Amino acid sequence: MNKDANQYYAIDFFCSAGGVTCGFKQAGINVLGGIDIDNNCKLTYEKNNNSKFLCANISTLNKKELSTFFKIKRKQNNLIFIGCSPCQYYSNIKTNKTKSSQSRLLLADFQEYVDYYRPGYIFIENVPGLDNRTDSPLSRFKNFLSNNNYYFEDGIINAKYFGVPQNRRRYVLIASRVNKNIKLPVCDKNRIITVRDSIGNFEIFKPIKAGTRDRTDFQHSSANLSYINLERIKRTKKNGGDRRDWESDPNLKSKSFNGSHYDVYGRMYWDKPAPTITTRFISYSNGRYGHPDQDRAISLKEGAILQSFPRDYKFYSDSLVAISKMIGNAVPPELAKRIAESLIH
Repeated sequence: MNKDANQYYAIDFFCSAGGVTCGFKQAGINVLGGIDIDNNCKLTYEKNNNSKFLCANISTLNKKELSTFFKIKRKQNNLIFIGCSPCQYYSNIKTNKTKSSQSRLLLADFQEYVDYYRPGYIFIENVPGLDNRTDSPLSRFKNFLSNNNYYFEDGIINAKYFGVPQNRRRYVLIASRVNKNIKLPVCDKNRIITVRDSIGNFEIFKPIKAGTRDRTDFQHSSANLSYINLERIKRTKKNGGDRRDWESDPNLKSKSFNGSHYDVYGRMYWDKPAPTITTRFISYSNGRYGHPDQDRAISLKEGAILQSFPRDYKFYSDSLVAISKMIGNAVPPELAKRIAESLIH
């Protein structure tokens, strides 16, 4: 393929359902396609983005196959490599990370592709813990960039300052070997988008009950609640209440409650950004994912909107859990768009 020098092209490694691809395309970048090990994301990625999906493990994929599949060349100045790898291992949350320990090697795998193709631009995003763990491959990656004439800037940013209605802190690095003035986008603390701004339009988001399955493309589906959790959320104050509203009731309190982490079983606030949308946002018991008013957790569509996906973005699966995983694993498209604009301008 003869690439126009005035057009930017991208390959989205670890693309999942296409959050970064969506944002980069909104910024005018031609995303040739994405790579991910999870073939369940293929239909969602391709249908929404009109880009090719390569189901592959980059740890074992022959690097030359990228040039065949995506028609790219080595040392292509207008090519962007996106490497937002799974991040659970480096999260600061104190959970068992045994199952996700292999993810710590993915940045090193991504570095090998950068070394082979030497794209003009690079973007990586991950949890804040990536930049301060002694066993992180990040230092090696940054040394590689410096030793191979890449200019870069990195830091911790919060998506709520970049048009995303969500309190989401992330480590971001952008790099270029053709632009020494590369800079992260400037945050805007004067325009914070709230939950009300995003999902408070009741003409669009009709009130629903827990367990509602929306079979239309809008996908306003909500997970079911057990009897005790339904009683708990009914007792939780509207607009930001939490388990302190009912945990003194011995019939509702759980032995698993401890400490002061009151976001669990909490409702979102209408006039604040949402908490970080994770893969379990449809579960009322996994964070402050209760709807501000209604007695349920937020729906699939509400979670997608709070991740800044376009309203017509459809997720292809019959499983609420699979769709919530696609949404929660995504880089918010609006944040990706702002990053893309900073890369190419």
